[in-house]
Amino acid sequence: MKRILIIEDDKSIAELERDYLEINGFAVEIAFDGTKGLDKVMRKEYDLVLLDLMLPGIDGYTLCKRIRETKEIPVIMVTAKTADIDKIRGLGLGADDYMTKPFSPQELVARVKSHIARYERLTKVNPLEDGGIKIGELFINDLSREVLLGEESIALTAKEFDLLFFLASNPGIVFSKERLFERLWDAAALGEIATVAVHVGRIREKIEKDPSQPQFIETVWGVGYRFRKK
Repeated sequence: MKRILIIEDDKSIAELERDYLEINGFAVEIAFDGTKGLDKVMRKEYDLVLLDLMLPGIDGYTLCKRIRETKEIPVIMVTAKTADIDKIRGLGLGADDYMTKPFSPQELVARVKSHIARYERLTKVNPLEDGGIKIGELFINDLSREVLLGEESIALTAKEFDLLFFLASNPGIVFSKERLFERLWDAAALGEIATVAVHVGRIREKIEKDPSQPQFIETVWGVGYRFRKK
């Protein structure tokens, strides 16, 4: 299920947006001011952000800029401002789209779906014909579950392979430890979030020339991990 964050100080508008998105199968969270919105987007993983411009705490322009410093997810600005200069400024700070209030809820849902689909197309790594992903000297074959670094075969545990393949399949996207844990570990291991960092450390020991200066799996401090785009 795709996750949407709505950052909007008008409760009635935020709840209307949430209701229409949930009807269409999205999981939705709401922040009613810029400060709380920034905290949410930095601590959790979302597939798209709906961002009002006129917010208490941190305004939408500043918030968009902060999001773009670490996140590449789609951002749709939603505002009552209609001047072209406002649209240009918002898009210049990294917003993917701009909707002016009032708008059709159906149009909002359509744009959300469109931007998520476009983002997934742009960030998806095209696997090789034999089911592998090749990034630099690193080759990961999902079908045979083999990993090669140059000509050297790298032995990974099943969970190490799953984690490496997932990150490599989504280059440039930052994932929190919590999101990775939810995605790759079963309920039996619930509560042991630290196991994610342990597995990342083991993978780095095996695939990085210098694990202290990783070239593949990067740490985004205070956020999580991402696989570096080549």
